[in-house]
This record gives sequence, structure tokens and C-alpha cells, in this order.
Amino acid sequence: HRQLYHFITDGEDRLGLTGEPDGEADGDSKADTPEIPTSVDNTPQCLNKALEGLSSRWRNWWIRGILSFTMISGFFLIIYLGPVMLIIVMTVQIKCFQEIITIGYRVYHSYDLPWFRTLSWYFLICVNYFFYGETVADYFGVLVQKEEPLQFLVRYHRFISFTLYLAGFCMFVLSLVKKHYRLQFYMFAWTHVTLLIVVTQSHLVIQNLFEGMIWFIVPISIVICNDIMAYLFGFFFGRTPLIKLSPKKTWEGFIGGFLSTVVFGFIFAYLLAQYQYFVCPVEYDSETNRFAVECQPSELFVMQEYRLPAALQNVLRWKTVKMYPFQIHSVALSTFASLIGPFGGFFASGFKRAFKIKDFANTIPGHGGIMDRFDCQYLMATFVHVYIASFIRGPNPSKVLQQVLVLQPEQQLSIFNTLRSHLQDKGILPPPRPEAQ
Repeated sequence: HRQLYHFITDGEDRLGLTGEPDGEADGDSKADTPEIPTSVDNTPQCLNKALEGLSSRWRNWWIRGILSFTMISGFFLIIYLGPVMLIIVMTVQIKCFQEIITIGYRVYHSYDLPWFRTLSWYFLICVNYFFYGETVADYFGVLVQKEEPLQFLVRYHRFISFTLYLAGFCMFVLSLVKKHYRLQFYMFAWTHVTLLIVVTQSHLVIQNLFEGMIWFIVPISIVICNDIMAYLFGFFFGRTPLIKLSPKKTWEGFIGGFLSTVVFGFIFAYLLAQYQYFVCPVEYDSETNRFAVECQPSELFVMQEYRLPAALQNVLRWKTVKMYPFQIHSVALSTFASLIGPFGGFFASGFKRAFKIKDFANTIPGHGGIMDRFDCQYLMATFVHVYIASFIRGPNPSKVLQQVLVLQPEQQLSIFNTLRSHLQDKGILPPPRPEAQ
């Protein structure tokens, strides 16, 4: 029995599960009781002074309205900048990551974990290097061919990415301190879940953008519309609570936001589908060293005539209607943004309630942090990416060409001969001339 007791206690010591006389167990128990970060009101003084006579309810309404209008204006500026918005996506991603990591750091700040913040940012750099490297390999093949260093980085990109991550993993293991084993693994998991939520989904936003700016602008716009309209319907008509995680959410706001978003998405899709600038895939032009958005629009963005069901013909007195096929897809996107998208917000609300905080940060007065505004956007980006891959995307000639250009000359020649023979067999190219006798 004595040997069994020593075996069990030694094993617990190795796993860091037993308490120590110096208060080690007490320290870990405190880790489960987070400190509550204090919220700071950073509303501009001019707004506070202008709205000081209003009740807190209407004061918050005006602050949210003014800041929402400002953010929407900024969004239109981003659209005007075009594909440069890739930089904006990167900036938003870094800010969201910083807000979530800071919550973990502030909640467990008293433990002064070694290398926690340094390793968190290091892993962010590693994961971004991996995803952005994949993007360069997929969409900038022609540029890669011109630059010898880029060819090396692209060829061994995944091995380099894995090596960088492995270095961070080893640094984490070396940073383990006996008194904080459990807490350090909490934070390790915290960092990786944050990377999964923020960085992975940001990469999907960029992938959607390369399919055409309309796949970036419309999903973001309908989420914004749903957020605004649900708030307005809930503010003026809300009576019935929707979910306990968000006590201010109401069924009236939920339904009103859904109907408004579907109508808005249908009209907004019609407006954008008329312009090549929005519907053409974003491609890098190696001759001008800039992004190009010129193409022959696909069938999704060509006006089609549809015959209405008999029931609608009797009501509308129309037999057919003309619309862009993309407008039909916009209804699916709007439905997801209205019915499923809010669950991203509910998830964020549950997270904040778990740590007894009101907002992720105080970046935007009346709205909270950047993550408070993008909690639904990330879920929407994933859906759009899956939707495109499942129902929209076909073979991409540009991507195939870029992959062919990376091959060796003899491989390119073999593909050329095979393709020529295939086209000759189908009668698209004339048959080869008989050799002269």
C-alpha cells in the first residue's frame, strides 16, 4: 500500500496536480475566479455635453446611431479603395486578436505568466505567415515566377510554417513553471482558440474577396443591415425576450431584422451586380503591378428572365420577371445573416458574461470593441466561403494557368501536347497535317 501511495503521489507531482505548502494549489484555484476588468466610458466629451439632457436609453440610442453612421461612411471609403481593403482586413484581425488576448491577460494578470503575451503574438505571426503565404501561392503565381526568393519561399512554404510553429511550441514547453502548469495550459488553449476564431475566418474573408468584391461587400452589408434593423425594431417595438444570453434581444427585433435584411440584400445585390468593378474576380496584373477587376461577367451577373409561379402571377399580374441570378443567392445570404448570424453574437454574449465584462474593449463609444462589431461577421464569412465552394465556384482558368507556369519546361510542354491532342479530338483545333513524303 505504501508503494502504491508513493506511485500515485509521484505521478500527481509530475502532472502538477498536487498542492504545495507555499500555496500552489491556492494559486490555481484563484485562476478559476477571474478578476473583473473595469469598463471605461470613452465617449467624446462633445457628445456627452450635447446629449446630457437625455435619459440613458435615448442617450445610448443617439451615440450608437452617430457612431454607426460614421462606421458606415468609413465602410464606403474602404469600398472606394478597392482591393487595398486587404490591409483593412489584416488590421481588423489584429485588433480583434488583441482584444481577446487582452481579456485573458487582464483576467489572470496577477499570475505574471512567463512569455504568455510574447508567445501569443508569435503564434499570430506564424499563422498569418501560413495563410498569407497560401494566398500568395494561389493568386500571385506570375509574380512568384519573376522573383527567385519568392520561388524558394513558396516551394517550401508549409515546411517553413511548420518549423516556425514548432519553435513556438518548444518555447511554450520551456516556459512551463511548476506553480502555474494548469493556468499556462489554459492560456495556451486560449491563444489557439482565438487564432481559430479570428485568423482562420479572416483568411476566408480574403478568399471571398478574390472571388469578386461583391462577395465581400454584400455579406458584410447585410450583416450590418440586420444589426441596425434588429436594434431599431427592438428599440421601438420590442416586448418579447428572445434569449437569456442577451436580455435586450427581442423577437420583434429578430423578425423585423430578418424581413428588412432580405429586402435590403435583394435590392443591394441588384445595384452592385451591374458593375464589373464589383463582380469580377480580383486578380493581380503582373504588367501593371496592380490588382485588376476587369472581366466578362459570369452568368450570375447577367440579367435573366424568370417565369413566376401561378400563385404569384395572380397576385402580381406578372408572368415573368427579370433579375440577376445573384439576387436569388442574396436571399440565401440574407436568410443566413438574419437567422443564423445572430448566434455569433449570442456566442460572444455568453463569452462576455462568463468573464463578467460588458464589451470586448472600449474602442468604439456605444458599441464596445472591434470584436463586438465583428462577432457575426466572422460566422458569415465562413458561410459565404462554404456557399461559394458548394454552389458557385467552378474551374478557375487563371489559377490553373498560374499552376502551369510554376512547372518545369518539359512538364509544360507535355501539358501543351496533351491539351492540343484533346482539342483536336473534339474538333476544336484542325487535325495535324500529314508529314511530307
